[in-house]
Amino acid sequence: MLTDFTGRYIMKKPGLVVPPLTPFKEDLNVDFDVLHRQVDYIIEDCGAMMVSAAGVETTEYHFLSFEGRIELIRRTVEFVDSRIPTVVGVSHANVHTAVELSHLAQELGADALQILAPLRPFGGAPTLDDLIAYYDAISAETDLPIMLYLNPGPGAEVNPAWALELAKLERVKYVKESSRDLARVSRLIEEIDHGGHARYFTTMQMLLASIQLGGSGATMPPPGAYIANAVIRAFTAGDYAEAARLQRQFSLWPALWMSYGLAPALKAAMEVVGLPLGDPYPPFNPVSAKDKEAMREYLKGTALFENAHKEIIRARFG
Repeated sequence: MLTDFTGRYIMKKPGLVVPPLTPFKEDLNVDFDVLHRQVDYIIEDCGAMMVSAAGVETTEYHFLSFEGRIELIRRTVEFVDSRIPTVVGVSHANVHTAVELSHLAQELGADALQILAPLRPFGGAPTLDDLIAYYDAISAETDLPIMLYLNPGPGAEVNPAWALELAKLERVKYVKESSRDLARVSRLIEEIDHGGHARYFTTMQMLLASIQLGGSGATMPPPGAYIANAVIRAFTAGDYAEAARLQRQFSLWPALWMSYGLAPALKAAMEVVGLPLGDPYPPFNPVSAKDKEAMREYLKGTALFENAHKEIIRARFG
């Protein structure tokens, strides 16, 4: 825990962990030129404190072969070029594969490892002992810090008491939480972040509430990260009304388009604001032209259509 000379808790400056979306060409190969420009946008224009490479499901890394996943990681680390830290996703239900990915990530220059709390591959929920054994096995094979990733559905349902125990593991230094439950988030900020065990990051919808409570920030892809950076800047400058105005831009977006899934919704938003990344990986459908136009109308009222962002897009993407 960070304290001043009186012993009072000092809130760390909040920040963003940003995973680039994966741009696919028509032949379904990754468009690394577009990925490079997106990484520059994330670092230079979205104010990311850390880039997450192949770390969350929205990056569609699971559609890639093992070799393709490694290449995506390698090129992302290369494009970040040590400007900020890179946390690399090595999640896999098979702990031996996760260890292999961890070794490769470390060789490629990762600064930390992002690891989803896994489901049991043979069915049923894991126990706390299962999860501790899983993370301990990986920790024994690397000296990199770990970002504990909690996302029920793709991963295990981890109750708050278990989340705290996992955050206490020696190698765990960060927690990425996908919950939108304010009671859960506020409890875990208090127990994990304020408790000095790890830095606790939430989602775009929970960003302002979590940093008001002393959390470390949020994890989100672009273009939401651009708005989120503006929220954090306003909040840290003491302009709480502006921070609230910006946070409200997440109230209906991307929620109204989530029937398509988060990756298609965010790729549609990137296209709408002038940063096209191609379609989601098939057979999943992109946002329809009609719904994309509705999204455009909504986003016109957000920071993504303000002149400052328009100038960034023109300068970076033509």
